Amino acid sequence: MAVSMPSKQKVYHGVLTEIRHFINSNNLQPGDKLPSERELAEKLQAGRSSIREALRAMELLGLIETRHGEGTYLSAYRSYQTVELLSSFILQGDQIKVELLLTIRILEKEAAKLAFGRIHETEIKALKTIITSDERKPNDRHAAFFSYIFERTDNLLFTKVWRLMYEFAITVEDVYTSSIFYQELIQLYVERDFNSIETLFDALADK
Repeated sequence: MAVSMPSKQKVYHGVLTEIRHFINSNNLQPGDKLPSERELAEKLQAGRSSIREALRAMELLGLIETRHGEGTYLSAYRSYQTVELLSSFILQGDQIKVELLLTIRILEKEAAKLAFGRIHETEIKALKTIITSDERKPNDRHAAFFSYIFERTDNLLFTKVWRLMYEFAITVEDVYTSSIFYQELIQLYVERDFNSIETLFDALADK
């Protein structure tokens, strides 16, 4: 049985959608000013209270910023704000944390396989440089290592999904693994041993 959305919530979500369409259709960019609440209410044919609620939600997510005495402006999207907000609600249960880490490992395994044909001598040197860097913290090193691999997949959506999940995960636990794992994965690229990538990640999951 489907659960119907309360009428107030329908209006609120509808206004959010209309504001997004307004921003897109007017090609507004970070730093551009939004119309006032009154102007938006007139343009979108919506109540000012609904407009106000939608703008508050967007500000909470870091999508807009209000400058006192000046108005409301589009801000540069900062994903970490969304991550911090949502993680406080989503990542509370231990089982959710386990499932999240498992999903991240699956995405990384598939990325390692998808990137296989695009990782050669130059890329191998870059990966080695990343894991031997003493300047990064372990989670940052892991992120840099796999960011480089995900970029080689040439799949932007795949990369964004992994990055968002990774940013969620590190707010509650460590995601990095042992230095031996990175070295072994690089060695598989050196030896052109595609089939062993699956085995390497499976062994990581069993630990």
